[in-house]
Amino acid sequence: MSRGENLDFSGLNSRETKQMGGLYFLISCSTALLCFFPATSFAADTFTQSQSISDEQGQTLVSKEGSFELGFFSPENSKNRYVGIWYKNIPILTVVWVLNRDHPLTNSTGVLKIDNKGNFVLFNGTNGPIWSSNFTKATIAAAAATESLVVQLLESGNLVLKDGKDGSSESFLWQSFDYPCDTLLPGMKLGWNLKTGMNWRLSSWKSVDDPSTGDLTYGIELNEYPETVMRKGSKENYRAGPWNGLRYSGAPELKTNLIFSFKFTWNNDEVSYMYQLLNDNSVISRLVLNQSTGNGGELQRYTWNTLSRNWQLFLSVPRDYCDSYGLCGAYSDCDMNESPVCQCLKGFKPKSPSDWNLMDWSGGCVHQASLNCRKGEGFVKFTGVKLPDTRYTWVDKNINLKDCEVECLKNCSCTAYANSDISGGGSGCAIWFGDLIDIRRFSNGGGGQDLYIRMAASELAHDSKKKKRVIMIVLTVVPGMLLLGWFGWYFYKKEKSEVGKVERNEERSYRDESNIDNLELPSFDFATIVKATDNFSDTNKLGEGGFGPVYKGKSVEGQEIAVKRLSKSSIQGLDEFKNEVILISKLQHRNLVKLLGCCIQGEERMLIYEYMDNKSLDSFIFDEKRSKLMDWEMRLHIIMGIARGLLYLHQDSRLRIIHRDLKASNILLDSKMEPKISDFGLARIFARDQTEAETRRVVGTYGYMSPEYAIDGLFSVKSDVYSFGVIVLEIISGKKNRGFYHPEFQLNLLGHVRHGHYVMEDGRWS
Repeated sequence: MSRGENLDFSGLNSRETKQMGGLYFLISCSTALLCFFPATSFAADTFTQSQSISDEQGQTLVSKEGSFELGFFSPENSKNRYVGIWYKNIPILTVVWVLNRDHPLTNSTGVLKIDNKGNFVLFNGTNGPIWSSNFTKATIAAAAATESLVVQLLESGNLVLKDGKDGSSESFLWQSFDYPCDTLLPGMKLGWNLKTGMNWRLSSWKSVDDPSTGDLTYGIELNEYPETVMRKGSKENYRAGPWNGLRYSGAPELKTNLIFSFKFTWNNDEVSYMYQLLNDNSVISRLVLNQSTGNGGELQRYTWNTLSRNWQLFLSVPRDYCDSYGLCGAYSDCDMNESPVCQCLKGFKPKSPSDWNLMDWSGGCVHQASLNCRKGEGFVKFTGVKLPDTRYTWVDKNINLKDCEVECLKNCSCTAYANSDISGGGSGCAIWFGDLIDIRRFSNGGGGQDLYIRMAASELAHDSKKKKRVIMIVLTVVPGMLLLGWFGWYFYKKEKSEVGKVERNEERSYRDESNIDNLELPSFDFATIVKATDNFSDTNKLGEGGFGPVYKGKSVEGQEIAVKRLSKSSIQGLDEFKNEVILISKLQHRNLVKLLGCCIQGEERMLIYEYMDNKSLDSFIFDEKRSKLMDWEMRLHIIMGIARGLLYLHQDSRLRIIHRDLKASNILLDSKMEPKISDFGLARIFARDQTEAETRRVVGTYGYMSPEYAIDGLFSVKSDVYSFGVIVLEIISGKKNRGFYHPEFQLNLLGHVRHGHYVMEDGRWS
């Protein structure tokens, strides 16, 4: 049943009395209001057949605990009237559901009531029905007596019609959760009721002033292997992919977290997705399908920020260029870390090399060696990918991956297979037929799964020969390399004393004057840190750099902290750890991150810092959504803060410090967007009269290194100033220096500036 479509209003009779005049009318109205308000306007969450909700009288329903309110409203720039549900205690009117979105009232004469057939109906001023739940008498008779029906607004935001005699029963005759608009609330379902054919899907408002059904939709498509899809009209523009037991295949952000849990149901009765807040009283969160964004539409998750009293964007999809449906065509993957982003899969080549070179990837790729369904064909494993479009698939939940391979080989039309469920080590089988479309690679290991793609025997043999050649080369070359290595080690040891003079001069820092154990720095035991970070859980992980992972935690005193844990595989080591402890413990400035203590126990090395609410600068300036929150005044404030911190290191502190790794990700932002320089593992101390030093071990981040340091190993105060200049340009433009690409100019960010290009107001380079 679709809301507002093919409605049968025959048999709806007016039960309104004629208007009364004069004093009798006023007395009657006053009496009615006194009786009605305690039950409906402010305290009541229900009304019965003898009651109604009137727009003219400003009557509303309020859920039992006061979270949601139902009433009549008009969008900001519209005169039309709608029945809607919104958050009661949020100062910004946020409508989450609209009853008559495609049948607006043109005045304030609307009335909601239960009619004599037991239908929930919206009438206009002439008693004409605008909208109805459209039940038959048989439906009502089978469920309840008409006179016992009530309409109730639940604390979940669900508006229901039910038998009032059933008390807390959830056997509803009708509920708004069955007819989502643009918002998915906790407890609402997205998907299908396979018994009734009910399709729970989101559809956007046409505009911010018009809640009528837009052409942007988001829901689950009933392929053999169901998947979640966003469409603009009939055109598919984003796939979250199929559910793989843990999350949607293309949605790495769906991880265990402290805000909400999620559930996917897939059985003979239902295919659905829903989420629930873990603490209903502390967080308000909603998913909304927004057609009014500049990207043609997005699904956005918002949470209410009680401090700023505003909705805060938590995440949105499509996330980036690679989320565009079918961008790279068949048999290719999209990877935001590659340039160009589209790459043919291993064993494939561009179908049209000329189009491919012109950045038109829509034609996709084809097998280098054609399939002919002969003996010897096999599969190549591709890891960390979003599974392709599941339109032409077959699924068996009861067989394992090995049997899945056998089933695929039996069918000449089978092009790939994968586990349908990757939880608990993997189970089930999904098989693809035809071209593989819309594959995305997650290079950072944060999402996707394994996909096995069919290859010709000759391609597999070619791969096998290559592997054998590699093995032969290794067996031949390694002994020679070991011998050369021995000679190299011998000469290295012989010259070590000479080289050591230069290295020791470079490595000489405050650690020569002090021992790490003698620092007046609090020491935390390992057990305390484990408890503070919930045993270094992934939900508390803030990020990872060359030093190792960083976790959010809470000390026994309740203070939020950031714990930087030295990884065993870290490219930085104990020297850098000691260097950072010794240096930063002696530095105090409001634009330098504050070190609270350290932990040295067994092989564990950890630094404990003050927690920065807004994480690092790069998470703001390079993010399309969050960068819009930074006006020019804020950007200037950040630039000046970094400059003050750098001036302190170079001139005002009792030690002259060269940071050597100044970059956007090493600038942290506190709750007031105050910038703080962090990560002193590679920093060096200069004597007051020293202006320059040389190293044979160039460390840092390319793109921020000055030329003389990157090429000749020379570093000085000027090296940090160069890095600072790159950061300033990135803050102003919102573009990364390294990896920035524009089809008109084959230059990085510094190249654009050097050649006099600038960013115009519409974001174009000129």
